[in-house]
Amino acid sequence: MGGTLVKSALVAPDGTVRHESRCPTRAADGPEAVLRTVLGHAATALAAARAAGEDVRAVGVASCGLVDEDAGTVVFSASIQWRDLPLRRLVAEHLGLPVALGHDVRSGGLAEARLGAGRGHRVVLFVPVGTGVGGALLLDGQPFPGSNWRSAEVGHVVTRPDGTACPCGQRGCLDTIAGGVAIARRYNERRGTLPPVTGAQEVARRAAAGDPAAVQVWGEAADAMAQTLLAAITLFDPAVLVLGGGLSQAGEQLRAPLRRGLEERAAFQALPDLVFAQLGERAGRIGAGLLAWDLLPAREGVRT
Repeated sequence: MGGTLVKSALVAPDGTVRHESRCPTRAADGPEAVLRTVLGHAATALAAARAAGEDVRAVGVASCGLVDEDAGTVVFSASIQWRDLPLRRLVAEHLGLPVALGHDVRSGGLAEARLGAGRGHRVVLFVPVGTGVGGALLLDGQPFPGSNWRSAEVGHVVTRPDGTACPCGQRGCLDTIAGGVAIARRYNERRGTLPPVTGAQEVARRAAAGDPAAVQVWGEAADAMAQTLLAAITLFDPAVLVLGGGLSQAGEQLRAPLRRGLEERAAFQALPDLVFAQLGERAGRIGAGLLAWDLLPAREGVRT
């Protein structure tokens, strides 16, 4: 669930996905409208699954923003204007089922750690690169949110202290250099009055074709990411680093300079395998489903 779309699916314990659906979030209509949309969509999806003969036992919700997973609360989400919303309780009351609430990036990381590119590894660092740069740390197949639900905020590690102001309040965050919005903005700034590009994937295509400005901007983004990820590797010592998000579709154009930057900087650090996510844009929904399945052993004696 994000600022643009609400997506749902029925998820089996092995990650198999059925009965997928989606609808607009309606974020522009205000926070109450978003909540009505989420509850209505969830009820419709549940009814459709049951009509198809599915035995739905629990619900998992993955939300954008700052999520207190213990309290079941969305503390703050800028894109959908929620503050201190008891989303877990509201969904449970609306659907009459047990509900697990998670963070969208941590839920995607959970799916990759258990069923995707991180499967079989004890320590997994999941880094989705899209509009911004996210991060999730997974330990023994469980998300590690930190004491205050802010762990592994890779995109907000200060990489260039004298750099661009970030909406978070800092300057020079990785997001301001290597996030998709930043890559497109930096490229457009260097080209002056020429028609602007609308996304980082176009910058990647132009860099691959040899456009000098695109090559420079893409290289700077990969270099800043390597610097930041080496710090994360130093702190967390992951066995595998999983690259996800829309910009991971650039493939070796992203991974090769990133790996090179890590190798050039590493001293005593053991560099992890650098792999691409396997579950694609379904990862968040699969992870939400896994959170729901995790509720069941204690409640119903079901083994996942």
